[in-house]
Amino acid sequence: MRRYINSLNSVIAAALLTPVAALAQVDTSEWNCEYCPFEDGYRAEVDAGVGFVSEDAARFGNGTGYDEKGAHAILGGEGRYLKDGTEMSWYAEDLGLDSRVLAITVGKPGTYDIGLTYRELPYRLFGSTSTVYGSDGDTLSLPSDWVTARSTSGFTALDSSLAPVNIGKDRQSLEFNSSYLPTNNVRLYADYRRQQRDGVSIMSGSSFTQSALLPRPVDDYTDQVDLGVRFSAGSFNLALAYYGSYYGNKVDSLTWDNPFTTEPDGGQGRTALEPDNKFQQFSLSGIYRATTFNTVVAFSAAAGRGEQDVNLLPYTINPLLETSPLPVASLNGQVDTSNYALTITSRPQDRLNVKLSYRFDERDNQTPVSMWSRNITDTFSPEAAEANVPYSFERSRLNLSGSYRLFDTVTISGGYDRTDLDRDFQEVAEQSEDTGWGKLRWRPTANLEATFKGGASTREIDDYDTDVALFFGQNPLMRKYNLAYRYREFGELSLSASLPERPISISMTYLYADDSYTESDLGIIESNEDRFSVDFSWAVSENSSIYLTAGSESIDAIQIGSETTTGPIWEASHDDDFTHYGGGFRVAGMNDKFDLTLDYTRSEGETEILFAGQSVATSTLPELMSEMDSLRLSLNYKMSERFDTNIAIRYERFETADWALNDVQPDTIPAILTMGASPYDYDVWVIGIGFRYRIGSEE
Repeated sequence: MRRYINSLNSVIAAALLTPVAALAQVDTSEWNCEYCPFEDGYRAEVDAGVGFVSEDAARFGNGTGYDEKGAHAILGGEGRYLKDGTEMSWYAEDLGLDSRVLAITVGKPGTYDIGLTYRELPYRLFGSTSTVYGSDGDTLSLPSDWVTARSTSGFTALDSSLAPVNIGKDRQSLEFNSSYLPTNNVRLYADYRRQQRDGVSIMSGSSFTQSALLPRPVDDYTDQVDLGVRFSAGSFNLALAYYGSYYGNKVDSLTWDNPFTTEPDGGQGRTALEPDNKFQQFSLSGIYRATTFNTVVAFSAAAGRGEQDVNLLPYTINPLLETSPLPVASLNGQVDTSNYALTITSRPQDRLNVKLSYRFDERDNQTPVSMWSRNITDTFSPEAAEANVPYSFERSRLNLSGSYRLFDTVTISGGYDRTDLDRDFQEVAEQSEDTGWGKLRWRPTANLEATFKGGASTREIDDYDTDVALFFGQNPLMRKYNLAYRYREFGELSLSASLPERPISISMTYLYADDSYTESDLGIIESNEDRFSVDFSWAVSENSSIYLTAGSESIDAIQIGSETTTGPIWEASHDDDFTHYGGGFRVAGMNDKFDLTLDYTRSEGETEILFAGQSVATSTLPELMSEMDSLRLSLNYKMSERFDTNIAIRYERFETADWALNDVQPDTIPAILTMGASPYDYDVWVIGIGFRYRIGSEE
């Protein structure tokens, strides 16, 4: 993989620097810039340098590419060419990392444009994991000398068989965008994007009462297509579009050896992974602007269909289990979607604005229903057959809002929202939610503003069908949080001020929300959230500024439960607290040569879980904790009109405490073979020195 990345870097660098080298030979003495940035001609800025990462840290490299210790190339830049109204531009960033971007566009404003973009984005989860499995495509195999046992304590070959494996994925994305304007009123566009993912993730392979965490290979892709035409005629705009999404999985099943002692011929398990599927949708949308009451009407309608028709695997891989034939060779899954929306905004008078919107969404699952004599973890087959459940729903949303400027300094506004939801094959068939809110905005001076907002919502259900809950094996007293009755209150206060004679501004926001589930016997019964933030900024001069920021958030929740069909026998309370603060400054043009930027942020998080019950003593689980310090420093020196030098320093310290991972080795849990992931704990420095050279016009 690293060899492939290095080769790709060389190819990209050559493609990038070749046109830049050609630009260096261009005579720019006769360029005459009359508009920004110039008329016909070339301009480019090339970044090159080297950076160093102080240590391996998977999470630090998540999204950044800084997950491996050592040196990396700093390579990027941007450029533009303009000739007779036709423009070509390119942009490159982080070509020496796994988070690289390269984009090229060509076009003529008002006529056409074509763009091609390549992106990579790394997703890193764990770099401390290890496994006993060897991977061969869709099969995970144990070592030849592996000794099975009833529990992990009997795995005598465990230590000698463990090999490190990083958990993470790389996503490559190739995008093609194009548009054409045959007339001033018509625009045609065609966009294509392919996202490809490869790497390793974690999944569990169960043998009923025992399980192993598996290094699941990932190798899939998604192709997306957008086609459409947009038409405008005076006050009316209309668009007709097609959207298609096509998913393909190159590893559509996974077979693994069972590390535990099993029943006869239960030494392997197999599961299907995400199947190939597709979704297609046609849509029509438009906007009409009427002069009467300054009214704007927007509408949209869309119809789509998702399909999945991959051949099914047999019930089990265990040849000793007697199973019935599959009722069908493939699922023949089909889901039809419909979406309709209408929005009307109007300003009947200077002081009054009103808005009305309605949206309807339908998911109609047309997948055929069959009776399945399923197998449980390749171990045994239940006697009763079960049917697949084709879930469907209909959802409608109505929103009405308005604002009125009561005085020159006071504006009041309010709104009402109504959501109705109908479901199939779930405990609650019909559900509605009503929300009302009001807002007061007071601005006594141009430098002071206060906003007060508050409201409440009620989610009602027609009935909680306990027969459906029992059918799914659930406690009939339990109420799922998204299906239960809920009453919510919320309020928000915002203040902002600036000094009239000094470039200093301060803003503050406070948010409060409280949820009550008063009709739930089991499940979550209440939760509340408090959030506060404050920001300060000071423009010390035209070339320098200072900022400070701080905030906190608290989320509390209480849930009750039971292992039997009787009332609650245990209770758990969750208390999450988060704080952050930071600051920085920016100074530009010191001695007409130096630019300096400094940013620092500290974040802390704590979670306490207290539980009590009839059969357990009241106690607190070990505290969950996270702390992060982040520092960024950048110094830019302008050596000449065309040449800059930059030194960038980045530091991050991240420490966590998680009782689910702390000191949990692969054999710590008797019935689960884990991969030994450790909580995040790292101190990483990234230091880079780069150079930017400008070619072409200085305008």
